[in-house]
Amino acid sequence: MAQQERAVRTRNALIESAAELFSKDGFDVVSLSTISARAGVSNGALHFHFASKAALTAAVWEAAALRLRQITHEGAARGQAVGSGGPLQVLVDTTHALLRGLRHDVILRAGFDLSESPVPVAPGADLRRRWQAWVESLLAQAAREGALARDVAPQDAAHAVVAATVGFGALGSRNAQWLSQSMLTRFWALLLPRLAAEPTLKELIASGRRREAVAPEVPSPSPLHRPVSRQSA
Repeated sequence: MAQQERAVRTRNALIESAAELFSKDGFDVVSLSTISARAGVSNGALHFHFASKAALTAAVWEAAALRLRQITHEGAARGQAVGSGGPLQVLVDTTHALLRGLRHDVILRAGFDLSESPVPVAPGADLRRRWQAWVESLLAQAAREGALARDVAPQDAAHAVVAATVGFGALGSRNAQWLSQSMLTRFWALLLPRLAAEPTLKELIASGRRREAVAPEVPSPSPLHRPVSRQSA
């Protein structure tokens, strides 16, 4: 059992070290020896777990895909709860969760970076496309429920949201301010009055509702945390 636990720890250390180096230096220039040195293991141990750089890269992507899936699944689960705020609030909340993940989780960040890699990781291995598909499905649901403004096409709205969130992620690799809650809140405060139908708009919170905040008390809303209105946008 102890040997198995060491093997799992070694494998995870290699994945995390590869993710850190891919995110910092770029996929092309990082060597397997650099990754093994960063993880504190021998080259032989690396090759025991991963036969090639492509195999290690695939493991990084799979770990990142699992993290993205957890973020979107938690968002979808919240959407089933009473008082969830509907699909648009779920979308706002999930974009905040995604940017928190990109800010703190190097594996998730590397997974998105690998979408630009010229080396194919696996069929369909593009986290940006997966994120786009999820956003499109949620906005299509919002349209069916009458939560979107009548002249807003769900796909156009999805393009704007995906471009912004992926762009914040790319810029955040050099300046963490792009991944801050305040930056994304300002984006939503700008977009929601154009995106949402009037009855829905007044219920939306641009700063997102954190998972642990079930019923927050808001005696005097600040500009970043108040419900959005067309007058305030």
